[in-house]
Amino acid sequence: MQDVAEQVINPRFRSLGDDQVSEKNPGDLVTVADHESEVLLTEALTAAYPDAVVLGEEAHEKDPSLLDRFNAAEHGFTVDPVDGTKNFVHGSPDHAVMIGESRSGEVVRGWIWQPQHGAAYVAERGAGAFLNGERLTMVVPPLATGDGEPEPPYRTARRQWVGRELPGLGTLQLTWACCGVDYPHLIAGDARALVYNHSKPWDHVPGSLLVQESGGWIGGKDGTAFSPQALGGGLVSAPDRTTYDAVVAALADGVRR
Repeated sequence: MQDVAEQVINPRFRSLGDDQVSEKNPGDLVTVADHESEVLLTEALTAAYPDAVVLGEEAHEKDPSLLDRFNAAEHGFTVDPVDGTKNFVHGSPDHAVMIGESRSGEVVRGWIWQPQHGAAYVAERGAGAFLNGERLTMVVPPLATGDGEPEPPYRTARRQWVGRELPGLGTLQLTWACCGVDYPHLIAGDARALVYNHSKPWDHVPGSLLVQESGGWIGGKDGTAFSPQALGGGLVSAPDRTTYDAVVAALADGVRR
């Protein structure tokens, strides 16, 4: 991942030409770095694990049936070649390269590389989560219940919800707009919880294991267990089960203006 970032991502950071950026959908950016990074990562994974299904974000954009093959596979990988593409395009260092591995529908390993921060996050089921070789332990802020604005705040990736009230808990603030940056911030205690409106595997598989192996909790907005075999629904990630349950209950009550 570091080699690929050095080869095709870092040289484009703050140096993208207009012809190297396009929109998949309105506001959903993709760059030449995304495409080239995914090709190289997919080739490396396929060479090392020829029987595994590799679910890349950009490959799925071209062939949505790839998700079905990933879901049915005994062994699979997710690839997000440049997570936080909009940040990357606008010159923010908050972007990442992410790979997740699943076996029989369970996430077993995850990797996040933040090239501009020099931060390598690794998680392995049952073995822990690490930042540059140092074990990570979740920071658990006390549960805030609406008496003034909680610090750190509850955060959401859904921009329409920013500034709205999570009933009984506090006002939602924006995440760092990059799952590969959001999840490490949660572990460090910079957010009380993260609320996502989608659960695309390439966005969440690596970070989900990082959170779980550092002592946190992740699941659906409706209280269901997290699964790498999904594309939709939404997620809540929290430093502990108590906070997760409180956020899920608040969401069921409805986010308020």
